[in-house]
Amino acid sequence: MLAQVPQPMTDSSPAAEAARAFGRFRNVHQEFLQDDSKRLVAIEDISFDLKEGTLVSLLGPSGCGKTSFLKIVAGLAEATYGVVEIRGRQVTRPQPDFGFVFQQANLMPWRTVLDNVLFPMEIQRRKDAAAKRRAMELLELVGLAGFENARPSQLSGGMQQRAALCRALVHAPKLLLMDEPFGALDELTRMEMHDLLLEIRRVTNATTLFVTHSISEAVYLSDVIVAFSKRPARIADYIEVDLPYPRTPALRYETAFTDFEHRAGIALGITR
Repeated sequence: MLAQVPQPMTDSSPAAEAARAFGRFRNVHQEFLQDDSKRLVAIEDISFDLKEGTLVSLLGPSGCGKTSFLKIVAGLAEATYGVVEIRGRQVTRPQPDFGFVFQQANLMPWRTVLDNVLFPMEIQRRKDAAAKRRAMELLELVGLAGFENARPSQLSGGMQQRAALCRALVHAPKLLLMDEPFGALDELTRMEMHDLLLEIRRVTNATTLFVTHSISEAVYLSDVIVAFSKRPARIADYIEVDLPYPRTPALRYETAFTDFEHRAGIALGITR
């Protein structure tokens, strides 16, 4: 049976919900018309609230609609119907105060690391001395100080993804959207990036939606896990991960951590 999303609010009117929630998603549905004129339902019904300053993982198998939902929230795709609001505003197109990190770093090879990081500021015509200072601070935060004049080809995959994180954060986004950003990295680098993301969250307090199909990754990073069913996507479970901060690698071997992994596995139908 699909879990009901907890709704602790006493006043359930739309206005009261919008006032309390940083992000509000209600009955989000997406379908496509196929070549044979049949309709393919990608997202059946997604409803939950996103609290400010939290990291929420969208967890589910490949092809279940996680990325489709993330693109709708980002304003890169449209829902067939439903409510998608961030800070009380309906999202219908890309927003200047959002940041997006893809699975591939997608750095421009002809630009230096610093110029790649500053690209959002260039688009917004805010590429000034203050922007450069923030970019340099971010590069230092992620361990890339001294590489600001390097080209992407001179960086490892993990270093490129660190630069991509800086690019997504340089304009101080209110919402950070991450689509399996560590999926192409080796396991050790991936674990290092987990700790880096947690440190970035501590410093920036960015509200984050994070797509993954890794149960362990979701548990380690998240305040909340929204587990998606197989397509068409519905919420199979809404898991509040009340593990303490700061989170360290040793946490992965504690009983509480494996209990959350087990619950998520049940939601995905891979364990009992």
